Amino acid sequence: MKQRFPVILLAAAFLCLVPLTAGEPPGETTMLGLPPVPIPDDNPMSAAKIELGKKLFEDKRFSATGKISCATCHDATKGFTDGPLKTSKGIEDLRGTRNAPTVINAAYFTTQFWDGRSPSLEDQSLHPFLNPVEMGLLSHDPILEIARTDSDYVAMFKDVFGKKGKKITMDEVTKAIAAFERTQVGGNSPFDHYYFKASDDALTDAQKRGFDLFVNEGRCVSCHRVEQTTALFTDNKFHNIGVGINNIQNDVPELASAFLEADLSLAEVDVKVLSDPRTSEIGRFAVTHGFDDLGGFKTSTLRNIALTAPYFHDGSVATLREAVVHYNNGGVTNEGDPVNDFLSGGVRPLNLTDEQIDDLVAFMEALTSPEFAELMAEAEGGKP
Repeated sequence: MKQRFPVILLAAAFLCLVPLTAGEPPGETTMLGLPPVPIPDDNPMSAAKIELGKKLFEDKRFSATGKISCATCHDATKGFTDGPLKTSKGIEDLRGTRNAPTVINAAYFTTQFWDGRSPSLEDQSLHPFLNPVEMGLLSHDPILEIARTDSDYVAMFKDVFGKKGKKITMDEVTKAIAAFERTQVGGNSPFDHYYFKASDDALTDAQKRGFDLFVNEGRCVSCHRVEQTTALFTDNKFHNIGVGINNIQNDVPELASAFLEADLSLAEVDVKVLSDPRTSEIGRFAVTHGFDDLGGFKTSTLRNIALTAPYFHDGSVATLREAVVHYNNGGVTNEGDPVNDFLSGGVRPLNLTDEQIDDLVAFMEALTSPEFAELMAEAEGGKP
């Protein structure tokens, strides 16, 4: 059972990553365009827990080399991604197979990771620590040793959870990290003011035309959902859109059979899909073993999409325009390329003109939250 609370903002501290004061009571401001953030009953929010989670999220000691933290691949100044990298780098510059998804609005996803192999933010945060191409620890013991002995952590875990010493477990660590991640939410975009506040001048003419295409001729809204009072721009489902799997189509029967025979645990799946590029492309199938899920990946949110290039699960597309062209071609990067046998049924050629593609891109750029755009611009030394 999950409670739903208004999006929590502490004087914009969560968005701008200003340090929080332990014990400061969260406010209750719902961000324009977003529903209340779902909060698990067993992990209620508090300012002190969020501050602890932020510290854990940024701690590089939780990697085998002492150089990688959660924030390395989910950098607040890069839209909580690691762009322009196509796929993320872990310890010793080891390269994984997946593009780092943004943490922004991850709180609204019903599963985590591109293939949905994790059911919650709490569970998701367990795995990168142990993945050999991410943070590379052999066990969670080094994290717990630091959490139980570092003077700052000792005080913070005592304050937040009332625990110390060996009573501090990974359950408390992951709950704090997840609490911090649930504060990274982004709405209040120009689109939100246009659509939910009837502010006609919030969008340019090109963006308005792009929204019309998004809803109608482009059919984007079928998966990137917009509701009457909120818009998450995802359906929380998995689709084969012709990315990655097109390159291994002839190998799919062999890969699928081998994967079923191996009967891997989810922990083993976590390692396999990030270390083997060919296995990575089977997508959701690695989790469900359902043939309908071959090459299927989670519908990413389009909110703040202009800040999080490159795109798709493998980072294979550098720009939003290239992404739209892929869909316009009916699920292939180059017009006329063969379509994979497992392509989702709704993906077919759109026959949009160059001008219409430009308008769609303009519309997606209107989904940017000003707080995150400003944070990125400041980091780059410029103005938004």
